[in-house]
This record gives sequence, structure tokens and C-alpha cells, in this order.
Amino acid sequence: MTTATPSPTSTSARSARLGLRATREQETVLRRAAEVAHKSLTDFILDSACLAAEQTLLEQRLFMVSGSEYQSLMDLLDQPPQENEGLARLFSRPAPWNKK
Repeated sequence: MTTATPSPTSTSARSARLGLRATREQETVLRRAAEVAHKSLTDFILDSACLAAEQTLLEQRLFMVSGSEYQSLMDLLDQPPQENEGLARLFSRPAPWNKK
């Protein structure tokens, strides 16, 4: 099956091998979806898995808050910094990787 639009997974060299097991029903659904998307089964599975992986990783970095919560955070960030003696002591010491 040819790919209508090259995907990132189909245009770069592949050197890693992944193996998976699926039920017959899962295989049937994946093959039908790949056909509808005009992709090889491998391209379809890799593209779908990479999209899901990226979304999972983004969810770890992106936090959705209400407008009032966002404004509260902005107000806190706009305040002048408070004195922190412990932090001042920490920054006055040389970094461990700079010690000889």
C-alpha cells in the first residue's frame, strides 16, 4: 500500500525494531483504519502511537486553568521578590560541579 502523504515515520531511516501482539479484532480495526488513511499498517501504527505519546507528554507540561486562576498567578509573578536567606546562602556557595 502506498502512502498518499509522506509521514515523518515513513521518510526517515528506521533502525529500531518494535514488536507487539494484538487480538484479531484489533488487527482488523488497525488494518481497516490504515487502508482508509492510505497508509501502510506500520506507518499508521507508528503515526498513531507517536501522536498519542506526544499528547501524553504535553499533558505533563500543559496545565489548563480558569481565567481567575491564571490572573492570580500573574499577580503573584508581578509582585517583587521576597527575601529568602536560604536561597541567598545557596547561591553564594560554588556549584558542586565547579569545586575542585
